Amino acid sequence: MDRIERQLKRPFAESKLKWRKGGGGKELVYITARDVQDRLDEVFGPSGWQCSYEYMGERMVCKIECFIEGKWVGKCDGADDTSIEGAKGGLSDAFKRCGVMWGIFRYAYHSSAFNAQKKPATWATPEGFDKLMEKRDKEATDEWKKEYSKAA
Repeated sequence: MDRIERQLKRPFAESKLKWRKGGGGKELVYITARDVQDRLDEVFGPSGWQCSYEYMGERMVCKIECFIEGKWVGKCDGADDTSIEGAKGGLSDAFKRCGVMWGIFRYAYHSSAFNAQKKPATWATPEGFDKLMEKRDKEATDEWKKEYSKAA
């Protein structure tokens, strides 16, 4: 996993997480569009990403483009208007869904990310994720050393 992917996928602090009732009374975790904007700013800088919107039928589609290795790379996702905030909610939902396409908050969709008490799994916290990435880096380095010593 490269630096950009790792920064985008890093879990959010519990203080950023919000919960609401979903279909069938199930609790759903979410973050705000501003959280996604902040993450993009952290990774690419304020001028290193941009977004645009267009309608596809009744669905609002958001495209987030990030400047990576000298070129703009874009990903898209969409959402319908919401029953609570109408078009504004659709814009926000499309933006957040597009952020997931970039890996932002994608971990929240994993069935073991949160327990019944809404507590994140260790790997779904910033600190736990960082430790897991350090462990993977060490294992990759150890594997490289093993292969390198065979070749030498």
